[in-house]
Amino acid sequence: MNKWSLFTLVFAMILVLAACGGSKEKGQTETASASKGPAEKMTIKHQYGEAEVKKNPEKVVVFDFGVLDTLDELGIDVTGVPQTAIPGYLKKYEDKKYTNVGSLKEPDFEAIHETQPDVIFISGRQAELYDQFAEIAPTVYVGIDYANYMESFEKNMNLIGGLFGKEDKVASELKDINASIEKLNQQASASNKKGLILLANEGKVSAYGPSSRFGVVHDVFGFGAADKDIEVSTHGQSITFEYIMEKNPDVLFVIDRATAVGGEIGAKQIIENELVKKTTAFKNDKIVYLDADTWYLSGGGLKSIKSMAKEIESAL
Repeated sequence: MNKWSLFTLVFAMILVLAACGGSKEKGQTETASASKGPAEKMTIKHQYGEAEVKKNPEKVVVFDFGVLDTLDELGIDVTGVPQTAIPGYLKKYEDKKYTNVGSLKEPDFEAIHETQPDVIFISGRQAELYDQFAEIAPTVYVGIDYANYMESFEKNMNLIGGLFGKEDKVASELKDINASIEKLNQQASASNKKGLILLANEGKVSAYGPSSRFGVVHDVFGFGAADKDIEVSTHGQSITFEYIMEKNPDVLFVIDRATAVGGEIGAKQIIENELVKKTTAFKNDKIVYLDADTWYLSGGGLKSIKSMAKEIESAL
């Protein structure tokens, strides 16, 4: 009986120890699970409201090509993009592995909804549809404030850096960009050259000055303005060729909308007429045709702002 009692006691102790071990293991698993907690979120205030976005979002829909070129530069994947009129330097996003979410002016809300995005980035062309975007997912407006270009640009870049954990990379990029722009500004200012910015659109021409959509040429890059009183408007101030001859700019910066969106009438065939040929710009071979993809479709991104600065530098 003593042997059986001893055996029973030992067996009971083994069971108790096993139970304790199992209980401890279960407790450790629960603690590890609890330590994960909910995903960290970032509250973003913007012109059209406020969005609470989880950090390092995985499903990203982008309607601003400047932000798209920034994400591309930072090595961040996106889920959906409007695949109509994508800038040439971002052509890889026409691939079928990216969801086509419509066009810049006509979003495909059904396609957007199907992607179940964590965040949607929009800008001016989609602003009036903000509420419809926000019903699907947290939506952030990242349009550039043209009157405060660099401040607005840097704010967007730091927002993206903070949201995707790329703060150091963004800081380094901004440092280099600001240094190159400061140098360009000094050179352009010292040249005393006066520039006039034109948008050619299917036979029509409009002008842009300081604080306008393309005013970065004057406000940031440092080129003087042939006319400081041009009406600030999204579509520019409608002008005649007599006006161009009268203002007689040293440099003509021309953006060809037809090139960007597939129009029929190119800028060169309407700009270089008998009146414009009388200007200093034409006589000195200083009509600069800017890259329409960068200036008209994107801009305000880490890649595009570098490209824009280099084009303006070429005029010097």
